[in-house]
Amino acid sequence: MTFGRDRLRELLDAVLDENNATLERMAQHAYASQWHFSRTFAVGTGESPVALRRRVMLERAAWQLRHGSSVTDAAFAAGYDSVEGFARAFVRAYGYPPSEAARVLGTGRRDPGAPAPVDPGAPAPVDHWAPAPVDHWLPAPNGVHFHPPTNLWVEEDGGRSTAPDYPAAEVLAQMVQHDLADTRYLLARATELDDDERDRIRFPGLVVLEWDGPEESVSRVLGNLVRAKEMWLAAMAGADHPEDSDNGIDSLTVRFEDVAPRWVETIRDIHRRGAWGDVLIDALCDPPESFVLGGVVAHVLTFAAHRRQLARHMMRAVGLDVDHGDPLDWNRSSS
Repeated sequence: MTFGRDRLRELLDAVLDENNATLERMAQHAYASQWHFSRTFAVGTGESPVALRRRVMLERAAWQLRHGSSVTDAAFAAGYDSVEGFARAFVRAYGYPPSEAARVLGTGRRDPGAPAPVDPGAPAPVDHWAPAPVDHWLPAPNGVHFHPPTNLWVEEDGGRSTAPDYPAAEVLAQMVQHDLADTRYLLARATELDDDERDRIRFPGLVVLEWDGPEESVSRVLGNLVRAKEMWLAAMAGADHPEDSDNGIDSLTVRFEDVAPRWVETIRDIHRRGAWGDVLIDALCDPPESFVLGGVVAHVLTFAAHRRQLARHMMRAVGLDVDHGDPLDWNRSSS
């Protein structure tokens, strides 16, 4: 993205002015028709005016939440008419609710000189983790981001150095966020079953992955759906692998709400650093094995999708009327 042209600077100012919450106001500020303004801006930035403003305002809100702002204050400062609408947009962008931002943001990069957390299922102590200065950034085709407290930051080469394939990043974000939203839906539906029904063997002898053991019941499938993320995050952090924990629905829901934001922030950090080809050596395997980070994420998403559908088949066998878990339906509803 080239910012040497004064006109493009003016257009960017028009988009991000606090008083220009609508396309009509942006165009008026730039003394242009809405059609001409939108076309010129999109050609220069690769992003529509409304989309860029929404993204930068969400980045600012994430930074404010990390530094003590309330969800309500951040929502209205970002231009949303309701906290609920802001929360939906935030979850769609970041993969976790705004109430979790203060806990999650800044914990995505570990200080190499600090010990790993003892309990991989618990949030890392703050003094053991180095805050990432750009951890509130969302994928951008032009490298334009919110830079605290009130400035903008433009990445070198318009962000291409850290986001070489923006459309692919968007697809990955959709897959990660749908996986988490769908898992949350299934955990909620599983509360409609009593303990005996959740633990009842539905598919005798079913094994998804050898090292995870049989997955013959709703509890076991949902347990491994959550545990897979716990295990891989522990491996990346150099922590002990988590034990095969209690798969009671209340415990499982708590574990999921803990691991979900840490999982999505880890993926965002890998993307920011362009580390998809980095190799993880898991010394806890016998013998030790090496894994490419991009392959790890693909592995988790692949088997998560399989397990989510298994859980649906088992729930239908009990008589629950569950949806199909289609990303298209999720996309429509979250919009």
